[in-house]
Amino acid sequence: MQGRDAEKWNSLYRNGEHASSTPAAVLELFVHLLPARGKALDLACGRGADAIYLASHGLDTSAWDISDEAIKWLEHSANSHKLKIDLQVRDVIKQPPESSSFDVIVVSQFLDRSLFPTLCKALTINGLLFYQTFIRERVSDTGPSNPGYRLAENELLELSSPLHIIYYHEEGTVGNTSAGFRDQAMLIAQRRQ
Repeated sequence: MQGRDAEKWNSLYRNGEHASSTPAAVLELFVHLLPARGKALDLACGRGADAIYLASHGLDTSAWDISDEAIKWLEHSANSHKLKIDLQVRDVIKQPPESSSFDVIVVSQFLDRSLFPTLCKALTINGLLFYQTFIRERVSDTGPSNPGYRLAENELLELSSPLHIIYYHEEGTVGNTSAGFRDQAMLIAQRRQ
């Protein structure tokens, strides 16, 4: 086990929190951008809806999380879907992916700003980063209460600046706040060199 962070997340998963079986919107909406084959990583995967989605689309998928409870859940889910996923209980901050190791990296509802330079380098040439997480400018109480775990306006663009931006979306509180994609930002970016 990886200490207090692992204990916190294990408790949340045991209590049924963070139990979504739906892949990140950025992944579902832009599935057509995924390569036909290659290596994919669901980083800080939680219960692994994104990993299941990636593997079901033919990618050689790895899923890493600090919580052994989440990984056990994902193992059961992968087996029930008859999917092979490389599962690792892993502190992704202390043990990030190696350089040029993945064609696709998906990060959903996780934020550690110090990890971005490593994530950008962990992509292979032409590899894609799919990222979706919470922003500070919000209309509901969804997500973390600590603003340190939320992105500032356009911050995801800045953090991903070494990459070529393919798509970025952040609505904040503009217009009719009862409609649209709120409380989060999404990005797809590609490593070109």
